[in-house]
Amino acid sequence: MKLVLTQEVPGLGSPGDIVDVADGYGRNYLVPRRYAILATRGAERQVAQIKRARDARAVRDLDHAKEIAGQLSGLSVRLVSRAGKEGRLFGSVTAADVVSAVTDAGGPALDRRRVELSTPIKSLGSHTVAVHLHPEVSAKLTVQVTSA
Repeated sequence: MKLVLTQEVPGLGSPGDIVDVADGYGRNYLVPRRYAILATRGAERQVAQIKRARDARAVRDLDHAKEIAGQLSGLSVRLVSRAGKEGRLFGSVTAADVVSAVTDAGGPALDRRRVELSTPIKSLGSHTVAVHLHPEVSAKLTVQVTSA
């Protein structure tokens, strides 16, 4: 079964790739979860659209990744969240929260999938977050979580 991937599938491919998979895998897993669509003539236009969106989100090259890492290193990121008396948060801080805090602080636009939280942030204080910009470039970002 030929499919066009619409999302990143580990071990299979990235968005816009045309892959050949077993019928059951495609019909029962990839298509219902919207990871892929059937490869038809009309899907070729969607492939171009998916690749344009992926290129817009992607870090262009190594120099661009190093430039973004430099911007992130000099950035002070502060997140405000509701917390209890002992300093535990109601819920946790997600990668999307970190990305929005970075853009609010005047930093570069990041993809939330590039932000890696080693453990969920569930307490007030200073936390270190890794941002994987390129296979060769990774930046560390300190996020200060304060109570609302």
